[in-house]
Amino acid sequence: MLLTEYLSELTKTIDEYSKTGLMISSELNIDARTEKIGLIKATTTFSDESKLFVTEYLDLRYKTDKLSYSFHYQDNNGSLIFRYDNAVHKPIQSFRNHKHTGDSILQSAVPELRSVLEEIIGGLLKRD
Repeated sequence: MLLTEYLSELTKTIDEYSKTGLMISSELNIDARTEKIGLIKATTTFSDESKLFVTEYLDLRYKTDKLSYSFHYQDNNGSLIFRYDNAVHKPIQSFRNHKHTGDSILQSAVPELRSVLEEIIGGLLKRD
């Protein structure tokens, strides 16, 4: 898969979820190192002014490999709601892929944008 194809899939996903009316803006950028390796950054703002910041450093040469990633979701005051990432922590955790919620760090699978947007949109719909 090429980075442009991956970016196209992300764009389709964002467009699909924007139809809910709960997303008010989004920005998607790519920094291609090669046609199969690069950095993707996205910012999405939701109707309650919460924001999702996405960073994925990808290697798509053999499979979709997220070398590093962060899906950081915060409220309109900038306070963390949750964050998925694979950053190394000290003390070192027994797992690399994890989710931050408040003071907790929980093991998680490597997320896809679609599942993170479903989690956010589901939470927004419950509040309305």
